[in-house]
Amino acid sequence: METTVTVSDVTTVGAETVAIEFAAPEGFEAHPGQFVKLMATVDGDDYARFYTLSSPDVRDDFEITVEINPAESGPFSEYLGALTPGDEIDMSGPFGADYYEGEPRVVVLAGGPGIGPAVGIGERALDDGGEVAVIYQAETPAHEDRLSTLDDRGATVTITDGSIADAVDDALTGDAGEQVFVYGFEPFVEDAADAIDAAGGDSDAVKVENFG
Repeated sequence: METTVTVSDVTTVGAETVAIEFAAPEGFEAHPGQFVKLMATVDGDDYARFYTLSSPDVRDDFEITVEINPAESGPFSEYLGALTPGDEIDMSGPFGADYYEGEPRVVVLAGGPGIGPAVGIGERALDDGGEVAVIYQAETPAHEDRLSTLDDRGATVTITDGSIADAVDDALTGDAGEQVFVYGFEPFVEDAADAIDAAGGDSDAVKVENFG
């Protein structure tokens, strides 16, 4: 689908991090873990970037999470962070084949901005009656309110600014129906694969989105 979507809400969810909610266009369907492409012209330059959904489902609205670091993110992230309700932006999607499909137990490893899809998948899995473990590596965590709610609802939530190896070893059960998801930049994805294999899991069976 290629269309124009309208911003319905923008919320600060952490240091230099916002959650942007859009009104879902008619016929738009997406699963937690899928992503959309947003496109705009900023200061005469055309931009197109992919963002993974951070909402547990798509009903009237859907959400993405955007990290805004002027030294690293660039003009487009700053443009997105300045959006306000009523603004419009071009969108296409959804994309991605590695998404939540009702697995009875999910273990989600998130690095940095990967926390967006992590909370979305975690919330959806709990809504479906499943078991959830979220392991989040970040120096300045985002979505702490939603992580706290996940913990209150029975999910196992681990937040660390160091190694994830011990947390992965504790989280993986090897039970049938357990699915591991990994979201983050390449160094985190590589560390996650090593931790999964060291814990007796199978990194080749992971559903992963590498942010580059």
